Amino acid sequence: MGDPKGFLKTRRQVAGYRPVEERLNDYSEVELMLGDADRRLQAGRCMDCGVPFCHWACPVCNLMPEFQDRIYRGDWEGAWAILQDTNPFPEFTGRVCPALCEASCVLGANDDPVTIRQNELAAIEKAFALGIVKPRPPKKRNGRKVAVVGAGPAGLSAAWYLNRAGFSVTVYEGDRQLGGYLRYGIPDFKLDKSFIDRRIRLMEAEGVVFKAHIRVGSARYSFGARGADGITETADPYFVDPRNLEANFDLVLLTIGARDPRDLGIPGRENAGIVQALDYLAMQNRTIAGEDFGLEPITAFAKRVVVIGGGDTGSDCVGTANRQGARSVTQIEVLPRPPEHRSPEEPWPLWPKVMKTSSSHEEGSERLWSVNSKAFIGKDGRVDSIRACKVDWAMKDGRPVMSEIPGSGFEIGADLVLLAMGFTHVVQEGLVASLGLELDERGNIRTLGSFHTSNVKVWAAGDSRNGASLVVRAIADGRAAAEASIAGLS
Repeated sequence: MGDPKGFLKTRRQVAGYRPVEERLNDYSEVELMLGDADRRLQAGRCMDCGVPFCHWACPVCNLMPEFQDRIYRGDWEGAWAILQDTNPFPEFTGRVCPALCEASCVLGANDDPVTIRQNELAAIEKAFALGIVKPRPPKKRNGRKVAVVGAGPAGLSAAWYLNRAGFSVTVYEGDRQLGGYLRYGIPDFKLDKSFIDRRIRLMEAEGVVFKAHIRVGSARYSFGARGADGITETADPYFVDPRNLEANFDLVLLTIGARDPRDLGIPGRENAGIVQALDYLAMQNRTIAGEDFGLEPITAFAKRVVVIGGGDTGSDCVGTANRQGARSVTQIEVLPRPPEHRSPEEPWPLWPKVMKTSSSHEEGSERLWSVNSKAFIGKDGRVDSIRACKVDWAMKDGRPVMSEIPGSGFEIGADLVLLAMGFTHVVQEGLVASLGLELDERGNIRTLGSFHTSNVKVWAAGDSRNGASLVVRAIADGRAAAEASIAGLS
């Protein structure tokens, strides 16, 4: 503990964002970074408490007090070394993680928590800037081969750990570029894709083999280019028979995500201009990357945009629509407005469901809660408005029950509707079906005991077996699958 009184002397200071009028004109990252001196002071606020609940809350089990202490002392290499023992990609989590650790910070029980996420990002970026992060290929190979299908956060994490243990790892990705959700689901203004490329180059130098635009089976596990009314595959990737992988690898690990989007089957759904949120976000990311996907991009320019869904993906749609020059942006959520502070039902150190205002919301939008969409109203085959109503929520038999408020109906003008309601489960047709894999009660790949599927040579990790969740949880599950693989194949 570098400064025993740091948490008493120094107030929490976040880096903040670039000015709204500046960042709305580009897709560069919006979050700023503090200078080294201020960052060290922020790390010095860590209390080195006897029971670090931050560590308990972190899915990858980062050693927060230890790397905070190194940062405070200016030992950037030491901070990076501690971080990379538990998290292979702090440059990703440092940008997009909701910081579960900060909600459980002991200092946060009665004060502002330590800026753990931003400290983590500072540590890895400083390590890269100092040339500390270098390829570290394994000293020897063990003769075992593993095929990882899906190059999202879970697949990259599993590949990283398996390669370090001496396995020969080949990662197959059906999309044109690697990264999965990191690449195509998160806007560039939150995660610049050059950081993904930097990590991929490092992993290649360490011996991981990546094969992009090669689809195993015919599963729709990558974000395809879609038109306004559904999927339109514009350029087929190469296909690999999954039986060939079974025959040529000691283990096949599926990290294909949970990509079956939740739809809204209300009257008028057939109208054009109603788009799944991640199709919209992916198309914008492809446009920025210069990918030729052969479709007219979905744009919010001069349109009345309505985002249905109040989560982070909905927020990303708000930020993207504003950058595209939307006439207006409205985000609606069927659930009630969250409280500003912890409720008694979610005491520290639990994760609190509180009101969140993102950088995208600060850029301009109207947010509505307790609103249920009843029908899409079309005009000449395109959506023109949404018929909605206000709802009330009450507990019944221990569960929240929604009821419509009589006489509360209204319409919202809409030229573009973005469905940001999450995902139901893994895409079941194609790869999963061809391998004959059993599904659990939620429709995801059933894993037996550890990461084993019903096919003895096929394992699954990440969202494909757990359902859609956070990037940091996918990284943690990829690591756990790699550790189980190492134990099972050694």
